[in-house]
Amino acid sequence: MNLKKYFIRALHRLQKGPGYTYKELLVWYCDNTNTHGPKRIIKEGPKKKLIWFFLTLLFASLVFWQWGILINTYLSYNVTSSLSIGFKTMKFPAVTVCNANPYKYSEVKPLLKELDRLIDAALERILQPTPGNSSENTSAPLDLELWYQIPLVLIDEHDKDNPVILDIFETNQTAGGIQTPTDTPTQEKKYKLAVKLCSHPGSDNCTYRNFTSAAQAVTEWYILQSTSILSKVPLQERIRMGYQAEDMILACLYGAEPCNYKNFTQIYHPDHGNCYIFNWGMDEEALNSSNPGAEFGLKLILDISQQDYIPYLSSAAGARLMLHQQKSFPFLKDQGIYAMAGTETSIGVLVDELERMGYPYSDCTMNGSDVPVKNLYSQYNTSYSIQACLRSCFQNDMIEICGCGHYMFPLPQGVNYCNNEDYPGWAYCYSSLRSSIRHRQICIDSCKETCNDTQYKMTISMADWPSEASEDWIFHILSYERDMSTNVTLDRNGIIKLNIYFQEYNYRTISESAATTV
Repeated sequence: MNLKKYFIRALHRLQKGPGYTYKELLVWYCDNTNTHGPKRIIKEGPKKKLIWFFLTLLFASLVFWQWGILINTYLSYNVTSSLSIGFKTMKFPAVTVCNANPYKYSEVKPLLKELDRLIDAALERILQPTPGNSSENTSAPLDLELWYQIPLVLIDEHDKDNPVILDIFETNQTAGGIQTPTDTPTQEKKYKLAVKLCSHPGSDNCTYRNFTSAAQAVTEWYILQSTSILSKVPLQERIRMGYQAEDMILACLYGAEPCNYKNFTQIYHPDHGNCYIFNWGMDEEALNSSNPGAEFGLKLILDISQQDYIPYLSSAAGARLMLHQQKSFPFLKDQGIYAMAGTETSIGVLVDELERMGYPYSDCTMNGSDVPVKNLYSQYNTSYSIQACLRSCFQNDMIEICGCGHYMFPLPQGVNYCNNEDYPGWAYCYSSLRSSIRHRQICIDSCKETCNDTQYKMTISMADWPSEASEDWIFHILSYERDMSTNVTLDRNGIIKLNIYFQEYNYRTISESAATTV
């Protein structure tokens, strides 16, 4: 009732107009307020009035300044981070294992035969064998059309101001070595091997990717050429040419429970061929681990069959492995680690859980639905990650600019992989796009980090395995179990043992909270 009477009186006051002047209202406020300054301004003498006016103005300014700082601090949306460490029952990470070599050389050799002959002949010329020792004249003619699609060239930098570009397979160059017009002794020359990339055949719009080591140049050239060849091979055929689970995974034990290759999910990875994921959580519940130590983790024995490696494609031997969350895609090239053949590798795991606050405190995303980049890895039914976003962004740019997709990334429907025959300038376009800072920055700006992320920190130790004293009986048993043979078909160049387990403290949670609240 009192509230109603107050509104009626206020309405009448508005209709009649103000009953007091602003000066009268100000005097009334100063006379009736509980603050000391305004009351003394109107009641004290002239000198005290001036002092009180100055003090009131000073402290009022300080109050408003503090209010401004407080409001600005709140609107800056700062966060504080808290850390907790301990041990609890957690989901055991998904474990992806691959061979460092993507395909069996015995299976893929017919496809790469001409490529291998070309690089063998090129190395003979580059390394300048003794005249008459070359096997080039006795073998079948080389497929130089394949060579000139993406050629290797020598850059003579003896005169750095006028470098000379030499074609390795020019007719005036013999198998006895690269001959040049100058009379300078060969040993004094400074050569660099480079990959020549042109926008289209016969074009002068070319770039030269040179390397400090010829080994790097040969590997890069071979990857580009083999990518073009393998991109035309159907996926099922590429899977067949890779390492099969029953041949690669010799033994498996999780805690006290035996497992085998059937407990792994197979995926095809362009860098490593067939990869196998344990505890991915796609078709069944993820396994938990409630105890620390190697006895309660995952134990594997792998055979990488190093004798069947592709010579120019896989210069490193071993297994590539990665620990990651369930239902996430493994990006082994960036986040994986190698396990060396002939060793037992123990990996103690500490889980880092990052819990970021979303908008307006940070520009993170919960599931990638607010990211403008189409996630090409969604075809695997995996969760969003910034790595998937960056690679999808690059592939989308590659398709838009080059007209085809790169072999190392998933393809959207209706698009083909790049190859030398259908897209002759794809390697030049790919190299330009990969080195473009502008396109890279656009992708970085478009992709967002996930608000909740899990990372696995690993403590790694290694020892020779098996020991010289036990290798005989271990190789006999493993050979018999795999091949049903009494002969030893395995050796330490192809065998790897892995132990993966939680450490004594298995988790570390870093969570954010608002630094200033209302």
